[in-house]
Amino acid sequence: MGKRQRQRGAETEREVANFLSEQLGMEIKRKLGQARDSGEDISVYPYRIEVKRRKKLAVTEFIEQCETGVQPGEIPIVIMRVDGDTRPLVMLRLEHFIETMKDKIQRGVP
Repeated sequence: MGKRQRQRGAETEREVANFLSEQLGMEIKRKLGQARDSGEDISVYPYRIEVKRRKKLAVTEFIEQCETGVQPGEIPIVIMRVDGDTRPLVMLRLEHFIETMKDKIQRGVP
């Protein structure tokens, strides 16, 4: 990975950490050395967050399709599964996930 790619990755991790700090009302920092240690980028118990940045994500079109015709108060969610893997993934916009995250953190539910 080139220097510019690492810089963009670190920049995005800081952006996400700052956004989470603002939204959750607590200081959230990115983990330094996580690439070397093979860990997540940000930890907010009970969440282990890996932040990725790419020029284009192929799955972006899935959420955009789901967002077509969304009415106020509705939350678009994509559930996807790779052939051969029995564990589906859920994709939604970060702003929609924040409310769930806030509630779980405030209640201290593991």
